[in-house]
Amino acid sequence: MIFRQLFDEATWTYTYIVADETTKEALIIDAVLEKVERDLLLIKELGLTLKYAVDTHVHADHTTGAGLLRERTGCQTGVAASEGVSCADMALKEGDSLQFGEYALQVLETPGHTSGCLSFVCEDKVFTGDALFIRGCGRTDFQAGDADTLYTSITEKLFILSDETTVYPGHDYKGMMLSTIAEEKTHNPRVNLGREGFVDLMNNLNLAMPKRIHEAVPANQKCGLDT
Repeated sequence: MIFRQLFDEATWTYTYIVADETTKEALIIDAVLEKVERDLLLIKELGLTLKYAVDTHVHADHTTGAGLLRERTGCQTGVAASEGVSCADMALKEGDSLQFGEYALQVLETPGHTSGCLSFVCEDKVFTGDALFIRGCGRTDFQAGDADTLYTSITEKLFILSDETTVYPGHDYKGMMLSTIAEEKTHNPRVNLGREGFVDLMNNLNLAMPKRIHEAVPANQKCGLDT
């Protein structure tokens, strides 16, 4: 497997490229519009053919690069079916599988940060978007987010994966790059409060809204394109 973890310093966003080393078929997760040229150059340098560009959710802090990548490469785009993004090629739901070479990306529905969050599992890796961070999780106070739902997603969808599964989050704000399911079960301070404590904490974070939410959400409902 070819694997790259990329970072957007402006929004603390991780983008992931995963590819089959034999067929060179590739997919990209949570591409950022401003980093598309970087991503395309890397894809070219590695000799890859981009087959899919998928998003874990309709982001509020950055504009997706999926639509532009489709224009430039002919790849298919995908986002959760529950998000109702009509411009996406694929309306993804629980149990869907995206094949690239010998590998498959399995779709898990993990709502709570927003109502349409997905996580993606491939081999021994899980890409958790904003559902599960390293020692944290995404907020639940906009886009039909719900703390109780997120707790269920984490504990009943993600935490039932193998303890050795590597966790690759959608963001990190403290310089951490990866974790494992076992680590998060043991050390995630929010989840370890239990359901009641988790819900109480998440419902009282009192965070300011993301600076770009009013431009990012409408843009991402159009696959990151103006038209």
